[in-house]
Amino acid sequence: MAKFDNTDDSVVVIIGSGAGGGTLANELAQKGIKVVVLEAGATQSSASFINDEWKSFGQLAWLDNRTTSGNWRVAKDFPNLPAWTCKTVGGTTTHWAGASLRLEEHEFKARSTYGEIKGANLMDWPVTLKELEPFYARAEDKMGVTRTNGIPGLPGNNNFKVMYAGATKLGYKQVHTGNMAINSQPRDGRGRCMQLGFCFQGCKSGAKWSTLYTELPKAEKTGNMDLRPESHVTRIEHNDAGKVTGVVYFDKDGKEQRQKARVVCVAANTIETARLLLLSASNTYKDGLANSSGQVGRNYMRHLTGSVYGLFKQPVNMYRGTTMAGIIRDEAHNNPKRGFVGGYEMETLALGVPFMAAFLDPGGWGSGFTEYMENYTNIAGMWIVGEDMPRESNRITLHATLKDKWGSPIPNVHFDDHENDLAMREHAFRQGQRVYAAAGAIKSFRTPPYPSTHNLGSCRMGADPKTSVCNAHGQTHDIPNLFISDGSQFTTGGAENPTLTIVTLAIRQAEYIASAMTARTV
Repeated sequence: MAKFDNTDDSVVVIIGSGAGGGTLANELAQKGIKVVVLEAGATQSSASFINDEWKSFGQLAWLDNRTTSGNWRVAKDFPNLPAWTCKTVGGTTTHWAGASLRLEEHEFKARSTYGEIKGANLMDWPVTLKELEPFYARAEDKMGVTRTNGIPGLPGNNNFKVMYAGATKLGYKQVHTGNMAINSQPRDGRGRCMQLGFCFQGCKSGAKWSTLYTELPKAEKTGNMDLRPESHVTRIEHNDAGKVTGVVYFDKDGKEQRQKARVVCVAANTIETARLLLLSASNTYKDGLANSSGQVGRNYMRHLTGSVYGLFKQPVNMYRGTTMAGIIRDEAHNNPKRGFVGGYEMETLALGVPFMAAFLDPGGWGSGFTEYMENYTNIAGMWIVGEDMPRESNRITLHATLKDKWGSPIPNVHFDDHENDLAMREHAFRQGQRVYAAAGAIKSFRTPPYPSTHNLGSCRMGADPKTSVCNAHGQTHDIPNLFISDGSQFTTGGAENPTLTIVTLAIRQAEYIASAMTARTV
């Protein structure tokens, strides 16, 4: 692996190695640009992944202390774990389920499509689906997304077959095993899915796309990437002219280091990205970097979520097979006659016994709870994921008193459900239960949202610097050589799982950065 000097101010520093950061690193390295990737977590591998839910959670999850506030259920059930993100090389691409869906055209024009929604801070994206289509195509090819590029879909397990039976009886048409970045056949030097059922615990076969064993090794082979695991960034520095000059971080030995940079790209996942910009406040930028709009940390979105489980007379064994290879897409359109704007997806979901006990009914007990646990093998499960409304008051802030082990204020995540979110969730719960009833379920159970892996917004892109943090390429309005390179830049969330769009934006951003570096505008 290449090793660049800390005083080398010609490098692009990328903070985070997940879907955005890892992809950006490879794209830039392939263009001959030197990159230093700073990842807070340690390096794991397909060999070291643990097929045990709780042990894997401890191995991969970001468990640094956080606090919560607001009326959302997560603040009650998981007050110090608002998000299920990862602290490891490859970021949350080690943990994600693989669902890879393009945002729909109307979702890039939420303000124009939905109109003014009271209590929401809707805004159109400064980029259209048509502009992103060629980059979406490149991302799908890179990731090996099923049902694109001639790649067949994954086989359906029993959990999907139950969903399919109920959904088709209700008249749903868009029901299949999904567009998944999981090999259904050998591709790109990786084997096919072995149907192990531990998708959230790291893919031991390597069939699931992750920057850990795709983008980062490819970038390393170019000789243009210096990857530094266990490097926790605490501050981004700038010069008197206001341009960023590098970052301060603590290495794996706990020693403070300073890496110079020509360009800095922040891809630390939504909560940490906003937090880092706020932590980097200075006399020049008193409210934090790139925050002249006051929007850094605001408009935090996590997708509307919840789960439905159906109990059947016969065994389903939902845990066998790919976790999320099953989807109903018919409700993803916008139809205000349902009582809300935007849409949602229904996707297969299976939790193991330990997580089912923790998440089925947090804090619950009694005969109803034990009936489901005792009949675990007879349960089918689905996850609902929909577009939640951006709100200025839903935000990431720095805690007034609590600090982490590096002496930095920890983040507080404030979130209040919007009325549109609640109406959509109720509709989704009802339809999910109808699907299982149509498939012959004895009964069904609604599970409230748990810590989200879809963390979006907080540094959103927009055409107007007064109402957004960065432009259509993730370049911050205030500081031309500072970029946002993860889901933080999402203007609105859409109904679809976000990873494909994050990768798409990273590919596009790499083109822009390379061009700007050649033109010496950054």
